[in-house]
Amino acid sequence: MKVGLNLSLLLLLEASLLGNLSRAQDTSMPGMPMPRQEPAAHQEMNMEAAKPAYPKMRRTQQSSAGNLVTLEQMQKLAADKNPTLRQAESEIRATRARQKQAGLYPNPTVGYAGDEIRGGSVGGGKQGFFVQQSIVTGNKLGLSRDVSANDLKLAEIEAQEQTIRVQSAVKMAYLRVLAAQELLDTRNDIARIAADAVETQRRLSNTGQADQTEVLESEVEARRARMAARMQENTLREEWRSLAAVVGQPDLPLATVTGDLERNWPELNEEETVEAISRNSPANKIADAAEQRAFSALARAKREAIPDIQLRAGMEYNNDLLANSPQAKGWEGFAEASIEIPLFNRNQGNVAAGHADAERAGLEKTRIALTLRERAASVVDQYANARLMAVEYRDEILPRARQAYGLMFDRYGQLLASYPRVLEFQRKLYELQIEYISTLEGVWTNGIALQGFLLTDGLEAPARPGEMDRPIRETNVPMPERTMSPSDISSRRP
Repeated sequence: MKVGLNLSLLLLLEASLLGNLSRAQDTSMPGMPMPRQEPAAHQEMNMEAAKPAYPKMRRTQQSSAGNLVTLEQMQKLAADKNPTLRQAESEIRATRARQKQAGLYPNPTVGYAGDEIRGGSVGGGKQGFFVQQSIVTGNKLGLSRDVSANDLKLAEIEAQEQTIRVQSAVKMAYLRVLAAQELLDTRNDIARIAADAVETQRRLSNTGQADQTEVLESEVEARRARMAARMQENTLREEWRSLAAVVGQPDLPLATVTGDLERNWPELNEEETVEAISRNSPANKIADAAEQRAFSALARAKREAIPDIQLRAGMEYNNDLLANSPQAKGWEGFAEASIEIPLFNRNQGNVAAGHADAERAGLEKTRIALTLRERAASVVDQYANARLMAVEYRDEILPRARQAYGLMFDRYGQLLASYPRVLEFQRKLYELQIEYISTLEGVWTNGIALQGFLLTDGLEAPARPGEMDRPIRETNVPMPERTMSPSDISSRRP
């Protein structure tokens, strides 16, 4: 009991000295409504009016209410400016033109024909013209059109996939800019808290209540905080440049985006999300169309062995004289018909290759479904962890940290705690706020990726139908870096 009483008396004495020192040297606390530079008559703090300063969201948006950029504006700009969407449209037009070309009939051939041509004093011989035409059999032109029709379907699905990819990329880039804004506000607050801590330690050092090591330590923390704030400014500019690039307007001036990270999170059921991605992704539709194309190409290869008919007809003028007559025989007609006999080449090699391609396309559908399931499971894990952490920070950690800071502030007002302790609690609260914002960013970005079937690269060129041997590409469905954890977020702090 004596030890506790003596400790309490020492704390009271320390707090009293600190309070007198603060009033004597015109100190001020963060969050106090009283400005630092006031007449001496107003420098004594009114503890009943003073309130602790808590982290706040959306302050930059509130201060820039007239110059806010919305997600809808960025989406519309991307629809107009992103070059990959125009590429997908161009590929549809090109494929439609190739489909038309595949069904066109072969052109006829017109030529000159001569036989037994003689000159000089001896007349005779035959000279004339001919027309030649190939008759395509076995409905080969129709089957060629079927192959091109599948190519057109592939191009159209790829265009739909590209639209989803661009929309998801714009959303993710936009949310990263929003999170960078909030992090910059909070890091600036921490830098101000650290500056107040330096000032406090210097004043305590002047009265002998703190040594030089404590002053130097506070100065180091203040410089680290300022450095982190400046680095966050660079990060914000980088995220804005990424957003501007995705929407297709790289010279877009830096602006403030609007939004609320704490509301309307993507709400996803883990099992249903994985199942939906593995079944409904555009990659599955591309795989189905690719399989249909493989069977169409196989049917076309089987008909290749049916020979086409070659027709040739024409007229020749015969200069040979008629018997017992000085007159030439005159015009004579001729006609030819030929057909190739598929004796050695029955296109059997291409037919066998077509069977193998069709089998591979069917297996590719299974591979894609499994790949999507695997990668969706990893992203769902990231989303679930980020959401768990965000809820924990919002409902449990931050309320307790605010309560601890408020109690410490009240104790300081009652001269039961020192001002450095108040600053320490306030700094920890703002650091937790940074971790909270980072987890919110994780919830949003992973949720958007899952809602967009894991298509996140808005500047990847859409594939051409002939290049879709692997309709799911590694850059379309990026593997997650790692599963988020509290230690990961802490390690990100400079």
